[in-house]
Amino acid sequence: MANLEIHQFPCLSDNFGVLIRDADANVVASIDAPDAKAVKRALEEKGWQLTHILTTHYHPDHTDGNLELKAETNCTIIGPRGEAAKIPGIDKAVGEGDVFQFGSFQVHVFDCPGHTAGHIIYWIPAADVAFVGDVLFAIGCGRVNEGTYETMWKSLEKVMSLPPSTKVYFGHEYTLSNARFALTIEPENEALQQRAKEVEQMVAAGQPTSPTRIDLELATNPFLRPNSPDIRRRLGMEGEPDWKVFGEIRDRKNRA
Repeated sequence: MANLEIHQFPCLSDNFGVLIRDADANVVASIDAPDAKAVKRALEEKGWQLTHILTTHYHPDHTDGNLELKAETNCTIIGPRGEAAKIPGIDKAVGEGDVFQFGSFQVHVFDCPGHTAGHIIYWIPAADVAFVGDVLFAIGCGRVNEGTYETMWKSLEKVMSLPPSTKVYFGHEYTLSNARFALTIEPENEALQQRAKEVEQMVAAGQPTSPTRIDLELATNPFLRPNSPDIRRRLGMEGEPDWKVFGEIRDRKNRA
């Protein structure tokens, strides 16, 4: 069975860069391209040749490397149909329900608007991995820049429905501040208390907190837990729909 190799590296001030490779098919993709130089360094370090860029959304800290990398490697740039006009160098636009081949792997696409109006995520079931850009972070979620809280909640529900063992690679190293905020929302959550300690140790040791896992997020991420009775009590929102509770948590994080 084919093996999906994954190499993660730091980019810009707090972005994660990720390369994936199916050696049997000789294909290599960069998940987003925050910075061409950092991506090229990672490719050289691994001895890999770039064939694809899989773009999650149009923000410059995810696309600034597109054109330079394409000019040097002639890679194919795949990106969100809903914001194709904003993706530099895009060759193929994809959206909800699309499935495409990356070597021997099928890549499933979900529309997950909210952070941006056309944000997509990529799920590779055979490798038990998802690349979610800025929709979900470890113990956090992206800011809702383009859309409503209800829209963003529906996007998060799609991520939450992935298999619990799915490894989730996300766009930014925000986990320590996310953990501290989460403890103000659900301080009695013992799994969160334990995880916050682990995150502190990881960050102190210079270790990345990506990837996370779906089951870990369901247990500790307040943005995925608006149905928690403790959270609802603390916010005084018993009886409100989940998306409204989520929105209140997101508002508080914006102000934190």
